[in-house]
Amino acid sequence: MSAARLEAGLIQRMPKVLLHDHLDGGLRPRTIIDLAAEQGYRKLPSTDPEALGEWFRRGADQGSLELYLETFEHTVGVMQTRDALIRVAAECAEDLAADGVVYAESRYAPELSTAGGLTLDEVVEAILEGFRIGAARVQGRPIVLRFLATAMRQADRAGEIADLALRHRDAGVVGFDIAGPEAGYPPGRFGVVFGRLVHANFHLTLHAGEGYGLPSIREALDLGAERLGHGVRIVDDIELDTAGTATLGRLAAYVRDRRIPLELCPTSNVHSGAAASIERHPFDLLRRLRFRVTVNTDNRLMSDVSLSGEFAALDAAFGLGLDEIEWLTLNAMKSAFLPFDERLAMITDTIKPGFAALRAERPAGA
Repeated sequence: MSAARLEAGLIQRMPKVLLHDHLDGGLRPRTIIDLAAEQGYRKLPSTDPEALGEWFRRGADQGSLELYLETFEHTVGVMQTRDALIRVAAECAEDLAADGVVYAESRYAPELSTAGGLTLDEVVEAILEGFRIGAARVQGRPIVLRFLATAMRQADRAGEIADLALRHRDAGVVGFDIAGPEAGYPPGRFGVVFGRLVHANFHLTLHAGEGYGLPSIREALDLGAERLGHGVRIVDDIELDTAGTATLGRLAAYVRDRRIPLELCPTSNVHSGAAASIERHPFDLLRRLRFRVTVNTDNRLMSDVSLSGEFAALDAAFGLGLDEIEWLTLNAMKSAFLPFDERLAMITDTIKPGFAALRAERPAGA
């Protein structure tokens, strides 16, 4: 345990890495209102930014993944034009950079933005353009962004999205994901699609072990997932005796031994019912057992979080300290879908020097 809680300003200045953040879950309330007015979208529950933000937070915090997902109707509803997608992506870059994020993989399902006539390729091109614009606007806080193309579990367009991702793999699309409600929509029905992506040497991170348990994790790994989107339910395969000694089941041991990254999203997990509270979140057990734990935001708007805020909450609950947050950040960077030399450069040129500089500012033992 650290001697004292880390200052919020210090955490914000840490060079951080974000692997699990949904583009449609991070819009600014003011932007939603502006885009709704431009596009004639009249379903918003409020046109006051503060009240709208509170509506999203209240709607997401219902203890159910399915109810949590319902709040996306309005963000997706205003992401139907090229200009809207560019603005949302650019602001994503700006907001993450302002929070000290130096590398991020943002994910979105392009199929959700075709109602207004955009093609799948046009959706991806607009998002990548927005990332470039936003990153160029940032002063003194450089950020690298990449895109994860997502297919919706409950739809039947995974093959199209896989082809789309492969077409844009050299332009900034670094991985493939499936998202949406886990129960009743097993990823195995897209087995042929995943096989094609694995054969093409393309990266996979699949939502698993959030709303559904160990079978979804096992299936994701069987399909070739390199990372587990959430994966928090791996704790169901760990037994603790009365002395607190942990015994890992075969699946949990495999995930730890193979260093399969867990994209944990603590606040979102509480809101979706995957964890009872931050203090009771399996994060603490999993990081003490040295799983490859990473910390993520999931949906910044719906859960009213930032990556700095997530680390602050975890530090308050478990006394992480500077060294542990650096370890978690290195876990994330090592697990990113960047080429090895680019990951190594981020670690040696940005992350380690950034933490060393912050450490040098602090009194010995602080």
